Amino acid sequence: MHIQSSRISGFHNLSMSERRDKVIEIAGLGREAADHLANTGNLEAGIADSMIENAIGTMNIPLGVATNMIVDEREMLIPMATEESSVVAAVCNAARQCRDSGGFITSMSGSLMIAQVQLIDVPNPEFARLQILENKSDIKEVCDETDPVLLKHGGGFRDIEVRVLEDRHAAPMVITHLIVDTRDAMGANAVNTMAEAVAPMIAQWTGGRTYLRILSNLADRRLARARATWTLDAIGGEAVRDGILAAYNFADVDPYRAATHNKGIMNGVSAVVLATGNDTRAVEAGAHAYAAQTGRYRSLTHWETDRNGNLTGMIEMPMAVGLVGGATKSHPTARISLDIMGIDSAEHLARTFAAVGLAQNFSALKALATTGIQKGHMALHAKNIAVMAGAIGVEVESVAKELVNRGKVRVDIAEEILKSMRRG
Repeated sequence: MHIQSSRISGFHNLSMSERRDKVIEIAGLGREAADHLANTGNLEAGIADSMIENAIGTMNIPLGVATNMIVDEREMLIPMATEESSVVAAVCNAARQCRDSGGFITSMSGSLMIAQVQLIDVPNPEFARLQILENKSDIKEVCDETDPVLLKHGGGFRDIEVRVLEDRHAAPMVITHLIVDTRDAMGANAVNTMAEAVAPMIAQWTGGRTYLRILSNLADRRLARARATWTLDAIGGEAVRDGILAAYNFADVDPYRAATHNKGIMNGVSAVVLATGNDTRAVEAGAHAYAAQTGRYRSLTHWETDRNGNLTGMIEMPMAVGLVGGATKSHPTARISLDIMGIDSAEHLARTFAAVGLAQNFSALKALATTGIQKGHMALHAKNIAVMAGAIGVEVESVAKELVNRGKVRVDIAEEILKSMRRG
């Protein structure tokens, strides 16, 4: 069905239920669809309505828990929100296989974020660069005045850097970076406000015109790191280790492979970022930009062999996440996820995310180096296919098992299996 028009005057002024009814009417859907959208699950409709514009319902994603994790000598349970089969199991398996060697060791470079102020229409950009640097103390004063709460918690302005960017298609631009310690906040609102406050001063000093005033999601002053060791006994010997190393080397030299390799890492990272109400898009953008920092898109992880022949893995990536503000505070499930993890700071949270990313990468590389990625993934995906075919209760497991045995995980085959089971 094609709707007459998507122009709905005053739509945002309607209540959530009125918006939902209007959409159901225009789209020609039935009562069943309306009732489904009205069920917002464990997120109160009023909260959902306050989080985004034009809300009509919620989209529930399964919340699982990864077990076996030891992070910095501490046992942890990791809530993960994802719709993709095998992601949670991958983290569980990787964590189990490195428990005897101490689990994951993590660190953090700091909690610094960058806001950019773009200056254009300056005839003498290098001269302007020095003018801005000379006024660092004034910039600091203005920045810190914008957020006294951040200052109270030990954060605030830390430094500036000024770059002249030249492009053959346009006149040079002068870009000022405000470097700000955002502590337990992700910091987007704080640094954006500072950039807005400083921009008129920069324009006045230089005679140029300030344009964009916005944070950078390439948070390379806020790097989370994790490392772990997997013994040969734990992973199945030298052949498995060498297969993992070969798979990693492929990803590190070929961007076509690296894109999928890093996507797998983000399967784990984004799932726990989402579970805690943090910004998945910001973390993903930072990760992929950082992976290309050398001028070629590469692996976010690094794999080596130690002197005993064991497999060692490392990850380092931007991690702009927080504990205050946004859905982290307003979404009840996000708050519960943080409680399950026992997180007490944004740094602790970011370091844990890095450990999850490394665990996810290990499992993916091991699967690729041994049985292939499809075997384990399809075993879990078969349950989804069974449900799609109409299986309920104990039927789901039986149908899924038969699909895997046949090596063909398809809905039509699942329907045949289900019909046969019910006739029998």
